[in-house]
Amino acid sequence: MSQTTTAFSESEERRELRKAVADLGRKYGRDYFLEAHREGRKTTELWAEAGKLGYLGVAIPEEYGGGGGEIGDLAAVCEELAAAGCPLLLMVVSPAIVGTIIAQYGTDEQKQRWLPGLADGSSTFAFSITEPDAGSNSHKIVTTAYRTESGDWRLSGQKTYISGVDEASHVLVVARTEDHRTGSLKPALFLVPTDTEGFTYREIPMGIVSPEKQFTLFFDDVTLPSDALVGSEDAGIEQLFAGLNPERIMAASFATGTARLALETAVEYAKTRQVWKAPIGAHQAIAHPLAQTHIEIEMARLMTQKAAALYAAGDHMAAGEAANMAKYAAGEVACDAVDRAIQTHGGNGLAEEYGLVQMLAGSRLSRIAPVSREMVLNFIAQFSLGLPKSY
Repeated sequence: MSQTTTAFSESEERRELRKAVADLGRKYGRDYFLEAHREGRKTTELWAEAGKLGYLGVAIPEEYGGGGGEIGDLAAVCEELAAAGCPLLLMVVSPAIVGTIIAQYGTDEQKQRWLPGLADGSSTFAFSITEPDAGSNSHKIVTTAYRTESGDWRLSGQKTYISGVDEASHVLVVARTEDHRTGSLKPALFLVPTDTEGFTYREIPMGIVSPEKQFTLFFDDVTLPSDALVGSEDAGIEQLFAGLNPERIMAASFATGTARLALETAVEYAKTRQVWKAPIGAHQAIAHPLAQTHIEIEMARLMTQKAAALYAAGDHMAAGEAANMAKYAAGEVACDAVDRAIQTHGGNGLAEEYGLVQMLAGSRLSRIAPVSREMVLNFIAQFSLGLPKSY
């Protein structure tokens, strides 16, 4: 019995981490987050305090100022802040994707230069892979980098729906370089300072309630030094997926935290709202959808924890499968939880004071990014079930 319980319980250290982060989240709360969005401000104070307390760098190696933990620890931080009404989208990007890739594949100089700032939150990095004409087909990426005779790089291309570029000092760009043996193009990763000549960006107007913005990026023959290349020029795919699996784990935690917040809001309302003889939560038409949401949240959390454990164990193929499943499950429950919470509130669900209508667009995004549920299903059909590829 004790072994079974242990297998499905988080460590005491992670549970304490969750509690501490939840306290920080409640200190700021949903009102702080919404006010920052309305006033066009960033959540700078929360980000800085989370960094100072070590929460942003919990998964970065200790020798570079981090906590030396696992991606599951960082995912727990992300989930608890989202559950408190303060979802930090850049957590998915800066310490998770970029921090993981640099920690695993960066040179010693790159690690020493960039990881301490990522760990304490004083540096924020963006990540760019999506292109206007490529969509989910990363093989169609046309942003290219060519090495010059002097050993530098020249980067040209365009990216879209890239988060937080206006807050970032650098963008980790997925580009393609020429394989001199075959002449074909292969992926490679480059760190581009946001103040580099030839790099510009334009905000994309979005209906999502978030202080963090989305942008289209333009690289017009950008010159980069030789050490802008992160990792090996010949191992782009491996290095890329070293960041994408944590991205899916973090996105799942982001969505699960959103679902938890929606459910908590609905349950409190259902306990106190009385129209007939008993509070509306006594009616199965209200109670059953909320109970179903609770079950689905727990299933999504369990799959996310499995994905994080597999990733930490170095089983990247199994971690990729589990991370995709976790992202799918969490995206579904985030959408359903917000919808059911609004329905529980009736007309009040569309009133701004209850904070649910503001969550609609963001919860819907969880089915689309960072990978759509359709592409997840394609992946599972092909790799888990062995069905023929349709695309």
